[in-house]
Amino acid sequence: MSETVQPQLLHLVIGGELLDLDHVTFKDLDKVEVVGLFPNYATAYVAWKGKAQQTVDNAHMRYFIVHLHRLLDPGQDAKPSH
Repeated sequence: MSETVQPQLLHLVIGGELLDLDHVTFKDLDKVEVVGLFPNYATAYVAWKGKAQQTVDNAHMRYFIVHLHRLLDPGQDAKPSH
């Protein structure tokens, strides 16, 4: 019996305090928080939203979802042109 393996679309959630609100430059790279690695966007979004809501009082704190699957396999999202 063969099992169907779901594709792994890895996502990384990171965050930290930014220098200013106009750029994505972290104030201190040593303090960037790695929230976690997730197998799909939906679970990464839940983690991102939770962390973002915890830091809503600090306008310079930002969390991001990094689409690692796009970095690991750039052609994966490409659609054939017909």
